[in-house]
Amino acid sequence: MTAPSHTARARSFNAAAAQYAANRPSYPPALFDAIEDLADRPLPGARVIDVGAGTGIATALLRGRGADVLAVEPGDGMAAQFRQTHPDIPIVRGNGNALPVATASADFITYAQAWHWTDPTRSAPEALRVLRPGGALALWWNTTPLDIPWHAAQAQRIERRFGTHPAVEQNASGARAALADPTGRLTFARRKVRWSRRVPIDTHLANIGSHSIFLVHGTEASTAFLAEEKRLLLNTFPDGIIEETYDVDLLVAPTP
Repeated sequence: MTAPSHTARARSFNAAAAQYAANRPSYPPALFDAIEDLADRPLPGARVIDVGAGTGIATALLRGRGADVLAVEPGDGMAAQFRQTHPDIPIVRGNGNALPVATASADFITYAQAWHWTDPTRSAPEALRVLRPGGALALWWNTTPLDIPWHAAQAQRIERRFGTHPAVEQNASGARAALADPTGRLTFARRKVRWSRRVPIDTHLANIGSHSIFLVHGTEASTAFLAEEKRLLLNTFPDGIIEETYDVDLLVAPTP
């Protein structure tokens, strides 16, 4: 099977924006506490550019913390879903490689599940251009911890069929921080925040089915896999409710 291109995977979300909005996990309050701690500045009143905002899951939480947020999103479908769900939050079209915002105009630039869709040789200098002195770039990902047996078993099944699940915990040695900025101009501090949510099996399956590795392989392949996955999960969770556990992998780089 030919591996889908990076661009094809990035664009795949536009056709599944409603599924993404309805089923993807959120983020815990402790994550935003950690961002403030590592950045050494508060979110309330801060000007935040949330890049790759998608359907607005993180954007709305940043707004809820009292930040003045502008969303930046490249995809048609995701931006349309964002506007439908969050009509009171401003959004502009664009991407992190060439931000459509003024120089020295932001206190924070945030990327929730999105930095890996940029070219960091371009997006890192762009972040430095847009951040004010004393600002911070914050990147984070909900990752699946493999110390939980059922998560590990599912990750192995996904890898055998589709390739490595993008939410699986990786780079424990800190390699993610090094890859985040190959220019070497940013110094990241790293923190992990564990949290969980209880959801019906169908929500869990719709969540994992909204990842690009499933979307690019077509409905037939994904539907067959998810049907078998439901059968296996019901053996482990006969009441039909799953506790999904996540480790949020957070990187924060303050600017001078």
